[in-house]
Amino acid sequence: MIDENDSLWVQRTIAGDPQAFGELVQRYERDAFNLAYRMLNDRGEAEDAAQEAFLRAYANLDRYDMTRPFKTWLLSITSNHCIDRLRRRRLVWLSLEEPLPPHPALTSDIPGPEEATLMNERNVLVQELLEELSPDYRLAVILRYWYDLSYAEIAEMLNTTESAIKSRLFRARQTLAERLESRPIPSLDPAMEGRS
Repeated sequence: MIDENDSLWVQRTIAGDPQAFGELVQRYERDAFNLAYRMLNDRGEAEDAAQEAFLRAYANLDRYDMTRPFKTWLLSITSNHCIDRLRRRRLVWLSLEEPLPPHPALTSDIPGPEEATLMNERNVLVQELLEELSPDYRLAVILRYWYDLSYAEIAEMLNTTESAIKSRLFRARQTLAERLESRPIPSLDPAMEGRS
C-alpha cells in the first residue's frame, strides 16, 4: 500500500528540501535497523548498515518507483546491503550478549524472572538457528515472520518470484526443524524438563 505522505517527502527531497528526507529517516529508521540487526546479529554493525541503506536510498532517490511503497524499497536496499556484508564476513560468530528481541506477540504480559530467563534462552536459540541459515533463507524468514510481509511483497523486494520465496521458506523451515531436533528447547513446565 502506497503512503501518500512518503511520496510527498520523496518529491520534496528531490525538489531540494533538506529536511524532507529526514522525515523518511525518522519514519523508517527503526524498520531498517531491526532488519539489519536480525540479519547481522550485531548492534553496531546493524546501525552502520541501516545508515548506509539510507545513504544509498538518498543517492538513488531518482530511481525510486513512486508506485511502490517506500518502506518496501528501503527494506530491499537494507537487505541487499546486509547480504553483501554477510558475504564479506570471513568468520562466523554469535553474540550471545544481544539476543534476538522477542516477537511482539510474545510480550503481551510482563513475564516473571523465571519466564523472562526462559524467553531469553529461547530468543538466543532462535538467533543461533537463524545464524546457521544462508543469508537468502534468513532474509526470507525474517521478512515473512517478523515483518509479516506477503510472499508477493517479499518476491518484489528481492526481485524474484513468489514460488521462489515459498521454496526458500519451505527449505528454511525444514533446515530449522532438523537443527532444532538436536537442541534442547527451554520449557516453563518442570514436568517437561529432561524429556525428548
